[in-house]
Amino acid sequence: MRAILITEFEAKSKGKTVPSISEDYLISELSERYYKFSTYLKRQFKTKVHKISIDAGFSCPNRNGVISKDGCVYCNNRGFSVNTKIPLPSLYLQIEEGIKRLRQRFKAEKFIVYFQAYTNTYADLMTLKQRYDSVKNFEDIVGISIATRPDCINEGILDLINSYTEDYEVWIEYGVQSIHQPTLEFINRGHLYEDFLKAVELTRKKEKIKIGAHLIIGLPFETEEMIQETAKALAILKLDGIKLHPLYIVKDTKLEMLFHQKLYQPLGLNKYLDLVIGFLEHLWPKTVIQRISADCPKELLVAPSWILNKSQVLQEVERRLLEEERFQGKLWQEIKK
Repeated sequence: MRAILITEFEAKSKGKTVPSISEDYLISELSERYYKFSTYLKRQFKTKVHKISIDAGFSCPNRNGVISKDGCVYCNNRGFSVNTKIPLPSLYLQIEEGIKRLRQRFKAEKFIVYFQAYTNTYADLMTLKQRYDSVKNFEDIVGISIATRPDCINEGILDLINSYTEDYEVWIEYGVQSIHQPTLEFINRGHLYEDFLKAVELTRKKEKIKIGAHLIIGLPFETEEMIQETAKALAILKLDGIKLHPLYIVKDTKLEMLFHQKLYQPLGLNKYLDLVIGFLEHLWPKTVIQRISADCPKELLVAPSWILNKSQVLQEVERRLLEEERFQGKLWQEIKK
């Protein structure tokens, strides 16, 4: 699927007309309605690239007592990071097995190592370098992606991360979740939205590092208007990438307690689709959408059950965007004004 860069387009897709927009916009011959990560990777590397999620043994200041010992209300990392059961000494093995699995399942040829579990800049520079250097043992690694908190970054860490940009595509993925301080306090994030803005400003001094953000849709007490405000704020920043996560309830979390006490009810699929499509409409058209669904082991999931059918979520997003003639960036021009 060849990606092309155009300014105005009137492309046909299954009999539907894709509305024209004035911002330069990357679309494919199939007229995708949002800028998929798979499309970006194929354009960037000219081959099939997949992410390998690893647990490099990092901790989190929101769990070890520096900020809090409780963590975020939804956090049980076993429900988010599939490799957390593999001990640190097998970091090499995690990557090796990830390559083997993705080659077999998806016929992947190149790989991005995703430092996923907990806070992957939360250590001294020597430790960070030792663990990041694990990618150098594999010739088919083309990228590094580092998930972290916006309050766990500084110039020294960025200098280290930037040193890998000579040989790899490098991403930093900041966990933002929401721009609203009452929400951040309720979910016990332990940082401010302003911390994220500072992190973005600092990271942009390293021009080769790509910046991503994680947002959660369906956080307790957030209204549709609040979610749209978050989308608009992120759109203005023109980030390289965004991950949208539906909030789901994992066992052994405070959120599970709130659910059983009937103090929190997760979103139904249709409502999530409404919100995520509205979110996409506000975003900068060139922001790569790395995720719009979620993964959780069945044995750890409390609710909602539709999370387990990831393909259905993706198909429904595609269907509704097409049928309703909506697309990423449709409302972005209005935000710019």
